[in-house]
Amino acid sequence: MRLLSHHFSSKDLLSMIICSSTRLSKAKPLSAWYNFKCHCHTQQPEQERKQRQADEEQKQGPSIGSPARIQKLIASQSDPLLAKEIFDLASLEPDFRHCYATFHTLILKLGRSHQFSLMQSILSSLKSQHYSVSPSLFSHIIQIYGDAGLPDKALKTFYTILEFNMKPLPKHLNLILEILVTQRNFLRPAFDLFKSAHKYGVLANTESYNILMRAFCLNDDLSIAYTLFNQMFKRDISPNVESYRILMQGLCRKSQVNTAVDLLEDMLNKGFVPDALSYSTLLNSLCRKKKFKEAYKLLCRMKVKGCNPDIVHYNTVILGFCREGRAADACKILEDMPSNGCLPNLVSYRTLVGGLSDQGMYDEAKNYMMEMMSKGFSPHFSVVHAVVKGFCNLGKIEEACGVAGSILRHGEALHTDTWEEIISRILEWDDAEKIGNILEEVIRAEIKPETRIVEVGARLGEYLMNRIKIKSRNGDHFKV
Repeated sequence: MRLLSHHFSSKDLLSMIICSSTRLSKAKPLSAWYNFKCHCHTQQPEQERKQRQADEEQKQGPSIGSPARIQKLIASQSDPLLAKEIFDLASLEPDFRHCYATFHTLILKLGRSHQFSLMQSILSSLKSQHYSVSPSLFSHIIQIYGDAGLPDKALKTFYTILEFNMKPLPKHLNLILEILVTQRNFLRPAFDLFKSAHKYGVLANTESYNILMRAFCLNDDLSIAYTLFNQMFKRDISPNVESYRILMQGLCRKSQVNTAVDLLEDMLNKGFVPDALSYSTLLNSLCRKKKFKEAYKLLCRMKVKGCNPDIVHYNTVILGFCREGRAADACKILEDMPSNGCLPNLVSYRTLVGGLSDQGMYDEAKNYMMEMMSKGFSPHFSVVHAVVKGFCNLGKIEEACGVAGSILRHGEALHTDTWEEIISRILEWDDAEKIGNILEEVIRAEIKPETRIVEVGARLGEYLMNRIKIKSRNGDHFKV
């Protein structure tokens, strides 16, 4: 581009770009340059060319086309530097003035390609030529700096808006605050901007408060978050459900769950309907603080207060009960779910079976495992191992093999540790004949090319040899 500009006027170059772009609208910019460069070598004599150009200008106006045409040409360029060159060439033409859309398009194109100095240069030109600027331009610039990880530049853009004799909008303020608070060392500048924004004609709204409340809660500055929350009422700014939830999450994170529950009551008294996430936060915190009665009571109240408990809420309470050795209570919660319009899922069953196993309630664990498989869910291998091992430790080898057989019939493979647990117990058991047929079925189902039994093959071989000897004495034929 710059090489060609030594031999042709800016209007000539721009005209050729436009012609090439028209003929090759779907071609890449470099291809277009190649075509019109070759065209240059076949030009008519200079005098004839100038006369033809003058005639065309007289008929059609300036050869570079309208500002709208230049804008479309710049927008079509994938190379932002080429787009900038086209912009500069058109700017050199007398009596030509870019439309605002061209500035807007080029600024975003340069910014998104991280050509920030060039972007600022075009923005300065826009200001010096006194164009009327749309607020969306600054929203885009702020977001560009945010995406690039440049919070200081995003903050500076707030003051750039003022240089255009514009008042920043709340959306500009909130966007900058969101970007600043993502980095801890910019939390103070964000707070300073929040407090001084009214001086520049922009008032903070509910979202502004929520952004800072969340940031201070995550920064363990709960007192500041609480102060901001109370300021909203003093300044006639209505908090929303998110405002309450942010503060409740902060309280729960600091183990102040009783205060969080009080805040929920205050929220309900003011006519707000807590969202699902607010309830999840409180239920999880109550369970962790071993306040199971309160957790179950809250779960039952949800539907009455306009928020039907979903699978996440139920699973949260089931997990809390199981963690604290109250799997029997968790069973009752799972049994209540269908009547409340919520069916247990894979997580519900896995959590409950694991909790029952941890408490040594293997018969109940087995029953729920059978129930979950009847509904098409697959128990985790660790849960299966816990149940099988539990039965083996109690000397209930038949039950252990029954569980193993059910898992295999369901199309799942047993873990090697589970196989080893079963086989080692059978080798130590005097009455192996009693369950021989059950284990033979298990073995036939498991021995496949992808089997997991290889690691315990030696012990399995020992078992098979013993089984063959027993069958031989009885005159039977052993089949595998």
